[in-house]
Amino acid sequence: MTFAPTEEQRQLQQLVRKFCEAKSPVAEVRRLMDTEAGFDPAVWHQLGSELGLQSLAIPERFGGAGFSLVELCLAMEEMGRALLCAPFLSSIVLGANVILVGGTEDNRERLLPAIASGDLRAALAFAERTDAWAPYDIATEAIVDGAQYRLHGAKTLVVDGHTAQLIIVSARRPGTGAVSLFTVDASNAEGLRRTSLPTLDQTRKLAELRFEGTPAQLLGGPDDDGAAALRRTLQRAAVCLAAEQLGGAAHCLDASVEYAKMRTQFGRPIGSFQAIKHRCADMLLDVESARSAAYSAMASAADDTDVALASSLAHAYCSEVFSRSAGAMVQIHGGVGYTWEHDAHLYLKRAKASEALLGGIDYHRDVVAASMNL
Repeated sequence: MTFAPTEEQRQLQQLVRKFCEAKSPVAEVRRLMDTEAGFDPAVWHQLGSELGLQSLAIPERFGGAGFSLVELCLAMEEMGRALLCAPFLSSIVLGANVILVGGTEDNRERLLPAIASGDLRAALAFAERTDAWAPYDIATEAIVDGAQYRLHGAKTLVVDGHTAQLIIVSARRPGTGAVSLFTVDASNAEGLRRTSLPTLDQTRKLAELRFEGTPAQLLGGPDDDGAAALRRTLQRAAVCLAAEQLGGAAHCLDASVEYAKMRTQFGRPIGSFQAIKHRCADMLLDVESARSAAYSAMASAADDTDVALASSLAHAYCSEVFSRSAGAMVQIHGGVGYTWEHDAHLYLKRAKASEALLGGIDYHRDVVAASMNL
């Protein structure tokens, strides 16, 4: 399989990169990561009004631009390069996707236009323990209460769950034990308790949500397989996350090469030393290999072929590459790379935190191994 961005897709990337350079310099990233919300609402609305990124992969009949997952991933790559602080992963990659995959036509018509415009921020609550996230590990229950349901249980590691206006929750229905998806209006939900969690990566906020008889509406039909919809959503999200990790790793490479050209030691640039040359060459090989894995997964997800294997391979490999590249960035920068004032630790923390999202490296390696009958 060969995949390379078209000229139109490259132009999209250039627009997103320019926007991120203007709106997400490192000084702004540091400011936002110290705030409770973790993002700037004005910039979030500009993402929609100026670039239309929230609507990118949402069909036109639901208020979107009608592009594919490929364009969404290419935008995510540039956001990862800049560590953009915005609820894009939570609201668009997870929230909008799960509604598209698991919702009815009425669900989509009612919810997606507001998400596409940026007026409604969504979050997907699926993990219940830090070491388990798969659909069959769900203990949260949905009890029938007249024309609605009431949720009982807790979710953890909910990306931007403390600020989301709409929460999509996976839960079991008593009696059948089947997994279904439910929507909760978080603006005034009875029995909803939200707690921000301390995180290694302060540029991406996580929350714990507790549901104590919280009113909820069913997403999808009563006989729909919520576990399958959740699984497919997380596979597509893993591809987007791999693209974001690729962007972060590419920045680490570019910043390291630039510093190696500028920093002098013993009267010559440190980039002239063999050890630094080898380290930068290894980073380049890693980044280009990760690009191949991520772009192949984008094409597979867009065509809906071999998504389980492609998404897990991309997530596992891009996670490793981002962490290695961020670590190499710290080392190439020497003593200054270990300081709080330098940007390197922000990328290293994002890399390590991203490894654990959507299942973690070990889970995705197991998926790849199983697909190869190993």
